[in-house]
Amino acid sequence: MKRERIIFCDFDGTITVNDNIVAIMKHFKPEGWDRLVDQVISKTISIREGVGRMFALLPTSRKQEVIDYAIQNVTIRDGFAELLDYCRTRHITFLVTSGGIDFFVYPVLSAFPIPASHIYCNGSDFSGSHIQILWPHACDEHCGNDCGMCKTAIIRGYPKEQYERILIGDSVTDFEGAKLADTVFARSHLIGLCQNLGLHYYPFDNFHDVLRRLEENES
Repeated sequence: MKRERIIFCDFDGTITVNDNIVAIMKHFKPEGWDRLVDQVISKTISIREGVGRMFALLPTSRKQEVIDYAIQNVTIRDGFAELLDYCRTRHITFLVTSGGIDFFVYPVLSAFPIPASHIYCNGSDFSGSHIQILWPHACDEHCGNDCGMCKTAIIRGYPKEQYERILIGDSVTDFEGAKLADTVFARSHLIGLCQNLGLHYYPFDNFHDVLRRLEENES
C-alpha cells in the first residue's frame, strides 16, 4: 500500500527568513543572551534550557514591545504559499513543528490556511516578572535530548509503515527529526549536521526549490 505523504516543517529560519528567537534577543539585548545561543548551537546545553533561560532574561513589563517586534519583523520565505497549495491539491498533510513561541508563531501563520491543530510550538506565560516559556510538547520516552518542543515525538506519532515522512528545516532543532525522515530538505546549520552524520538531504534556498523536488519525486 502506498504511504501517505506528510511534511514536518520548521518555522524559525525555515518558514521565516530569519530566526525569530535570535532576532528578538539581538533587538532587546538582555545580558547573557548571546552566550546562551552559542551553548545551544554547540549542544553544551539543551534547547529547552537555552530558550527558557533566554526569555527569562526579558521582563514581562516589555510584553507588548516583544510581541510587536516579533510579529512585525517576520519575512516569509518565498514559495511558502505555493507549497501549501501543492499540499492541499495532493492531499499531503502539512504540519508546522516549531521550537518557536506561541505569541509570534500563531499570529504570523494566521495569514495562511493551516489548521491550529497542525501547528506545534512552545507556549508562553507573562504573568510573572519575567517571561516564562511553557513546554506542551515535551520529549517522549524515546527522546532524552530535552528538546522543549520535541519534533521526534511528533514524527513518531505518524508511523513510517503508513507515512512517507518529509522534514524541512534549518538548525539543531531539526537534527534528530532528520534522522527519522524519509526525505530531508535542509539549509543553514542542518546541512552541516546532515553531512557530519552522512544523512541524505536536498539543500534549498526557498520553498520553490522544495516544491520542484517534490514534483520530481512524484514521477
